[in-house]
Amino acid sequence: MQKSYLKTMISLTIVSVLIITAIGGYFYVEKYKKASQETKAKVIEKKQNLPKPIKLTLPDDKDMYDVIVVGAEPEGVAAARSAAKNDAKVLIIDKHNGPGGLMTYGMLNTIDMSKGPDDTLLTQGTFKEFFKGIGSKNSFDVKKAKEVFLKLLSLPKITQSYNTVFEKPIMDRNKIIGITALKDGKEVNFYGKRIIDATQDADIAASAGVPYTVAAEDMGVKGKVQASTLIFRLKGLDWNNLIKIIKYKKKIPATYINDTSASGFLSITKKYKPSTQMLRLRGLNLGRQDDGTVLVNALLIYGVDGLNKSSIEKGMELAKKELPRIVQFFRENIPGFEKVELDGTADELYVRETRHIKGYYTLDINDVVFNRDFYDRIAIGSYPVDVQATSPEDVGFVYGKPVEYAVPFRCIVPKKVDNLLVVGRSASYSHLAAGSARTIPIGMAEGDAAGVASAYSIAKNKSFADIIGSEEDIKNIQSILISQGAYLTPFKAENSVEKSWAFDGLKFVLHWGLIVPGYTNDYRLDENIKSISFYYMASNMIKRSIPAKSQLIDDDYQHLQKYIADKPLTKEEAADILLTYAGYKGETDKYTGSLYDLAYEKGLMSDVAYEKMKDTKYVKYEDAYDIILSLHNYLTSF
Repeated sequence: MQKSYLKTMISLTIVSVLIITAIGGYFYVEKYKKASQETKAKVIEKKQNLPKPIKLTLPDDKDMYDVIVVGAEPEGVAAARSAAKNDAKVLIIDKHNGPGGLMTYGMLNTIDMSKGPDDTLLTQGTFKEFFKGIGSKNSFDVKKAKEVFLKLLSLPKITQSYNTVFEKPIMDRNKIIGITALKDGKEVNFYGKRIIDATQDADIAASAGVPYTVAAEDMGVKGKVQASTLIFRLKGLDWNNLIKIIKYKKKIPATYINDTSASGFLSITKKYKPSTQMLRLRGLNLGRQDDGTVLVNALLIYGVDGLNKSSIEKGMELAKKELPRIVQFFRENIPGFEKVELDGTADELYVRETRHIKGYYTLDINDVVFNRDFYDRIAIGSYPVDVQATSPEDVGFVYGKPVEYAVPFRCIVPKKVDNLLVVGRSASYSHLAAGSARTIPIGMAEGDAAGVASAYSIAKNKSFADIIGSEEDIKNIQSILISQGAYLTPFKAENSVEKSWAFDGLKFVLHWGLIVPGYTNDYRLDENIKSISFYYMASNMIKRSIPAKSQLIDDDYQHLQKYIADKPLTKEEAADILLTYAGYKGETDKYTGSLYDLAYEKGLMSDVAYEKMKDTKYVKYEDAYDIILSLHNYLTSF
């Protein structure tokens, strides 16, 4: 079997048939197409370093593909279609009985759009085709969406295989050369020159050995994931009457409605008391279906581990048990909902976050909110950084609203494993950046790029790692994408906050999730910081960025708890906190001079910050950002 995979790797467009004797076996090599002597030598060298081969077994032609896409999620549909349009022989497999994944089986039917300042759709290509197919509406009919996905996949070069469950990768050292899947109760091997992982959780990448983090691990917060949601369906809701109630009678404040979508209702739903603290009813997102039923995205389920089947099942069970109470609450409290009935639920949970692979570049929150462009852009987004609540103790946060930002090709190229690309919410994003980049339209743009890059890499006989290092190859791939409908226009979005003297500190605290700028990107630079805010900014910085020194927080709590107060912070108080965490408490207890001057002398404050605060009493947010960065640098310097 192993020889079979080697044959696939070295059989790319070859001019003559070679039979090379290796230790204990024979390798069949197809015709080389103008292969250089250097390339041939590399192939021979690789073979000589291999362990003793087993008896050669060639796969049937029907199981040989240029590109295998695992996961018929919307992102996978885009990847398969894009590869096939570029003359690749494609196989797409999925565990469900059809395409669409989260949109069709999770019933996530309201789209998180990314548009430019002039309302230009930033995620074009296959997503734009899909969007037109569903009627160019933000909320769509789920059955119709499935039909559109099937149509998008109806190309001669694409083979679709449903009810096919990925089991394990087929590897040759650090190269993935195929997959083993379960089909009709039997294991089947499929071989491909390139593999695209479009599963929600990067299952193929993880099982192949690609490094990854889970949820907020990358920012030092372990064990907490964004809440999941069970989308449910209602019948008996008169949509036209609801339009009158919301638009004209103004009976429900802060609520929007059109022909297919409605959102808001928070003034009512916040009054709902769930039967367990592990559930919360947030504001409603409603999506009307063609048969008159309405899908509801509103019920948050805490503590669901999206990588654990048992946890998912328990989350589903908990939510389903709660639904009759919720529907009764609707009938009694929301105008227009008096006759609604529960009409079913999605087949699977809407899980917002699990793995984030480690790629050749990890998209950061600062890249997103400060509108960074990249030379190797393959997608452009603008959706707000919306991170849902991770526990009953918080309500979720918006970490900023970009104008537009680029996703680089390097984000979908994983480390450690060759011949593999990863698209969708589990690509190489930080936890906070994923608050925006996890949205499906951005993932579909990545899918387009993955399809083109796979076909291109085969044609050029180059690895994805090689392509990353070649500006010419990147430009060629971008040109093909643009010619096939992608929007990849370079941009420059100015942000006045970047001119602040404290910008480095601001980026630092934002990276670690220590501030929440909201939809208005309010960094409060000139506003006095509260004592409690500074205390938690400093203590959480240590917990998240220097976990080895977390004991400092417990050790110094008794002395510093007086600063957990809702009052402006003085520079002397800020200096006391800095000096205490830096290990100078014993010295400060007897010190009679200015703690502010002492903190500066100990290297806990930059020259600029010291001069800025010299003639003031209170600490501003911009000062806080800079001195928190200085404290981090000090604590990590020894």
